[in-house]
Amino acid sequence: MFKKPPTDSREKTKNLLLNLQDKICEGLENSDGKGKFLEESWEREEGGGGRSRVLKDGAIFEQAGVNFSEVQGKELPQSIISQRPEAKGHEWFATGTSIVLHPKNPYVPTVHLNYRYFEAGPVWWFGGGADLTPYYPYLADVRHFHNEHKKACEKVDKNIYKVFKPWCDEYFFLKHRNESRGIGGIFYDYQDGFGSVYKGNKKNGKASQASQNIGKTNLNWDDLFSLAENCGSAFLSAYQPIIEKRVGKTFTTAEREFQLYRRGRYVEFNLVWDRGTIFGLQTNGRTESILMSLPPLARWEYGYEAKKDTREYFLTSIFTKPQDWENDKKLELFCLENNIFD
Repeated sequence: MFKKPPTDSREKTKNLLLNLQDKICEGLENSDGKGKFLEESWEREEGGGGRSRVLKDGAIFEQAGVNFSEVQGKELPQSIISQRPEAKGHEWFATGTSIVLHPKNPYVPTVHLNYRYFEAGPVWWFGGGADLTPYYPYLADVRHFHNEHKKACEKVDKNIYKVFKPWCDEYFFLKHRNESRGIGGIFYDYQDGFGSVYKGNKKNGKASQASQNIGKTNLNWDDLFSLAENCGSAFLSAYQPIIEKRVGKTFTTAEREFQLYRRGRYVEFNLVWDRGTIFGLQTNGRTESILMSLPPLARWEYGYEAKKDTREYFLTSIFTKPQDWENDKKLELFCLENNIFD
């Protein structure tokens, strides 16, 4: 038997995500100091709609998108049915808030957030997470971003971050490039309080192993709602201090070109591998909102190789590989010696 969600589950989650959109937009406008979000409300022919907010050409953000959607339909696409076959044949409801921020300064990382909720007949689940994509990374920033999300997870369950961190590394991975999109964060999906925490496809991976090690958890609907609430609330405290530390750093034309080159990888992931993009397009979502995650400028360079022992080399050889950011003392020493710690 499926655990039933509360009778007001849809309205309660919708309000959580709308409030998250408002709070983050306010915080980002305060950080930027110049740019303002412009809002467009939209309706979806098959049911539902949303509101998209975009800030362009601010003092800090080249483009920042903060979207909310609430949509429903008759049949989930195959990409979802393959993961949750018991949802087949049921009308469905989905709501979510999604954020992608592309700063101007290459020393300020790109960042992404998404929290969402689905219902389909007797089936319901929460998903979400946040991840960071630096171009000129510092280990202290990476640790701070991870630690803020770890603390948010541990308010609900002391063990789930151990699964969500490697699951994020696993998900935001460009298989065709054999590299990570960034330095990760947290990622989870299909959380309904049943069975093991990990519900991905890589059964022999680190996330799956961590899930087996901690065993089954006893999380109910309210716990998982609180998880989304806690993690969403942690976003600004995880990201704003990084902006403040790095935004005043001067950068060269060559560093800007490297940022645009690495943005090309971001585009590749979102168009080739991202399930949210695929789901949105398969369910006839608003294309402008779905592709809001793409940067306004990017570039590709055939056969690029970074010069050894440069910051660009450290990014492509170390910070695009899953790491134990918090506990690896050799990595810490390396970053200290090469001026990429703080």
